[in-house]
Amino acid sequence: MRIAGLIAIGVLVAGCSQSVGGEAEPSGAPPAASSSQASPTGAAPPTTRPPAAAPPPGAPVGDVIEWIEEADAVDPAEHHVAFRDGVTTQLGDDIAFTAPSGSPHDSTQCITDVEYDADALICLADLDSPTPRPDGAEGMWKPGWIEYTGTAMQVGALHGDPGPFIKGVGPELPAGRTLAFGDFRCRSDGSGLACVNYAHRSATWISAAGVVPYGCLQPATAPPGVGKMFSC
Repeated sequence: MRIAGLIAIGVLVAGCSQSVGGEAEPSGAPPAASSSQASPTGAAPPTTRPPAAAPPPGAPVGDVIEWIEEADAVDPAEHHVAFRDGVTTQLGDDIAFTAPSGSPHDSTQCITDVEYDADALICLADLDSPTPRPDGAEGMWKPGWIEYTGTAMQVGALHGDPGPFIKGVGPELPAGRTLAFGDFRCRSDGSGLACVNYAHRSATWISAAGVVPYGCLQPATAPPGVGKMFSC
């Protein structure tokens, strides 16, 4: 009888004392929380990363290209049209689009025109600090007229007619998306537009705050009737 009683007491003590780290826990206690506990699906908790800012002036052209290519592309077929006064014009192989300029009231308009200049991307931007009219230049001055070919970029020009913009303006290229055409790829951003020319590894940033060249584009002497000139 004495031996049976001792065995019963041992069993009772063993059943009531589960130890963690040498200390007893009362029965029914919740499990200790783990800082590395997985989500119910077994996947790691999602992380949110804000979009990277556009490369600053003077950034290597490789960084600009990388930033442009980070964004998702749109279908170029959506941008072979232009709209003006309720009329839709099919552009064939040409491209037209509008993009944010960083100004709440204005946008940047861009278009290609193989008949006007087969190698150029032509844009119109409303600049906060417009390029001044060159001395002696006569005619209608458009300070935000930009022609970018990859090896050269002109800012500000004399234009008495709308040039290729007579066809209208293209659909919006939403912020955070890219559009590829010919040797160019452009990324729209809420604060402006970045475009690269792969053939010559140059790039440009266009916004209401100004026009910034990258890569081989360097300040050059502007021809008559042009405000600023950059050349490779």
